Amino acid sequence: MREFIVEADGGSRGNPGPAGYGSVVIDATTGETLVEAAEYIGVATNNVAEYRGLVAGLRAAHALDPAAQIHVRMDSKLVVEQMSGRWKIKHPDMKPLAAEAGAIFPADQVTYEWIPRAQNKHADRLANEAMDAGKRGEQWIAGAGQTPKGRGELRDQPPPAATVTTTEADVRAARNVAAPSPGWAPADMGAPATFVLLRHGETPLTPQKRFSGSGGTNPSLSPVGQDQAARAATALAARGTIQHIIASPLTRTRETAAAVADRLGLDVTIEEGLRETDFGAWEGLTFGEVRERYPDDLTTWLADPTAQPTGDGESFAATATRIAATRDKLIAAYAGRTVLLVTHVTPIKTFVQLALGAPPESLFRMELSAASLSAVAYYADGNASVRLFNDTSHLR
Repeated sequence: MREFIVEADGGSRGNPGPAGYGSVVIDATTGETLVEAAEYIGVATNNVAEYRGLVAGLRAAHALDPAAQIHVRMDSKLVVEQMSGRWKIKHPDMKPLAAEAGAIFPADQVTYEWIPRAQNKHADRLANEAMDAGKRGEQWIAGAGQTPKGRGELRDQPPPAATVTTTEADVRAARNVAAPSPGWAPADMGAPATFVLLRHGETPLTPQKRFSGSGGTNPSLSPVGQDQAARAATALAARGTIQHIIASPLTRTRETAAAVADRLGLDVTIEEGLRETDFGAWEGLTFGEVRERYPDDLTTWLADPTAQPTGDGESFAATATRIAATRDKLIAAYAGRTVLLVTHVTPIKTFVQLALGAPPESLFRMELSAASLSAVAYYADGNASVRLFNDTSHLR
């Protein structure tokens, strides 16, 4: 029975950004490189590109011998752990690619091993060649290096048995593949995407505890709120970890974000998904006033996350769906970075609720002060860690 080593990699210049993959099939006995495959795939994330490289490598190996034993080597801990069945696959972009990869060979014919990036240079080089070719509007061709080939989509299937010259070093490296070591080992998932969540400073409605969402008067910061924003900016400058600032489109969050941006020397990006919940006819009212005017609607709203505030407001369930989509988009765009999200009470509580896997009613159990700081870190395996909640020490 033949044995192949499949090495695969993928990359994205921007994450998401212009992306490509590379994969190579090696004869495990001789160390001979049998097939190279690479493709520029347009705008995608690193993880999607890595999965595409895996699929291409497995397809190439299957074309050579469907009965072969396959040992996959990749420097993506995420792909290796998910395909080995040790980590859950949560991201919707990953699930179909993982299913496609898993269907190429029977599971008992494929093993997976994580290797350091330095040991995956061949596939990494191919991925970068494909991205370079795509940038020029050219097609990557196996064994042709940088030869122009005109515009157009690249092959979905790798070329059959595109044999390339190997060096003695390549052969020795292939013959000395380290078997996966048993026992526990620390997961190397890289730096998480860390969202520092800053609630805006006070508005005139805040101390009166009035509903103030997306559908109300869109108030500005009060003098107290302006001072709170300045204090938050000072605290964040002292920490020195913020790399990007993203804010809700409402006036109070824009003003709070501007105070921080001025202090940190950063620009502010507006994200519609970070807006506050629309409280419908309850906008501008106190809780007691809502109870007097809309008692049945309030009772239902407190008991059912799918219930809307009177007047076609936004339910907590709808807010959670919006925040989850925004979270996933920002995780993909800012993987490994620390980002300040300037937003509102409900979005921040929802980020925390989703990170903890807590029930919707937990939103009513959280106290979140004006200009407070919270933080959630998101790792490559899809898990999250709440690192800070409702920190107001900078305001005292």
